[in-house]
Amino acid sequence: MSNRSLLVSEFIFAGFSERPQLRVLLFVLVFSMYGMSLAGNTIITTVIRLNPVLHTPMYFFLTNLSLLEICYTTCIVPKMLASLMSEHGKKIALWGCATQMYFFTLFGITECCLLAAMAYDRYVAICNPLRYSVIMSPTVCVQLSVASWSVGLLVGLGQTNYVFSLTFCGPNRINHFFCDIPPLLMLACGDTSRNVIAVYMVAVLFITIPFLLILTSYVYIVISVLKIPSAEGRRKAFSTCSSHLIVVSLFYGSGIITYLRPKSSYSAESDKLLALFYTVVTSMLNPIIYSLRNKEVKVALRRMMGNKLCSGEDPQ
Repeated sequence: MSNRSLLVSEFIFAGFSERPQLRVLLFVLVFSMYGMSLAGNTIITTVIRLNPVLHTPMYFFLTNLSLLEICYTTCIVPKMLASLMSEHGKKIALWGCATQMYFFTLFGITECCLLAAMAYDRYVAICNPLRYSVIMSPTVCVQLSVASWSVGLLVGLGQTNYVFSLTFCGPNRINHFFCDIPPLLMLACGDTSRNVIAVYMVAVLFITIPFLLILTSYVYIVISVLKIPSAEGRRKAFSTCSSHLIVVSLFYGSGIITYLRPKSSYSAESDKLLALFYTVVTSMLNPIIYSLRNKEVKVALRRMMGNKLCSGEDPQ
């Protein structure tokens, strides 16, 4: 377009509901879940860092996951809460939308890769325990973590640049509560078929393939666990994987439905609910799942709380 004044300079989020009473209820609900997510993931990270017993590969990746969840929700929820509070809060500048999309994609893709790395860690621990310390050395753990973050960074940069190279000439109302790729492509002028293909390619490469790697790891894990002669040994082996498996199911289930289903079945309202689930609900549930189902974390947390109480007592 030659007349640049007609181009969109800001977007407006449609959000969930125009009814004030529902917006207030949703604000309280999301704010509560966000607070629980920040508190839970911060506690998990602190407990792991302050307890040398937990300085193992599994908890190294769990620390990364907790920090990732804090970043992941923070790039979405504050703006969502602002849009629920006022009409002005629903507005976001073009550059702000691009920034939000970049960080959302970065953290989302990084989490997919990190969950795959965690599955590989569990595979080595159960299927090759005698060489676990050699295979999952600190150097390897750092390399897997850096690789996960690097893939997220590059994919986020590529997808954001590709989407915002399009022209947005109106309307500027995003039928969502954050700058996600599918609803933005619906607002772009001109042909977006290549962008849609790019979204599917990214979803297949960096969502589906890590998911298949996780499934493959757990197939070998199940085969190895079933060979353990004692029932107690099998129970302990499965318990070390159950938390990770629950988190994977919650995160990937909603993500795959959102980005890999046919465009003809796209529904804005269902996408909002799914997005709310994988951006807020799973982030809130992760520390609960890992703390309640992990004996070592519970023992370390009780020990830390006991030390705090003892240090706070007045000397007699």
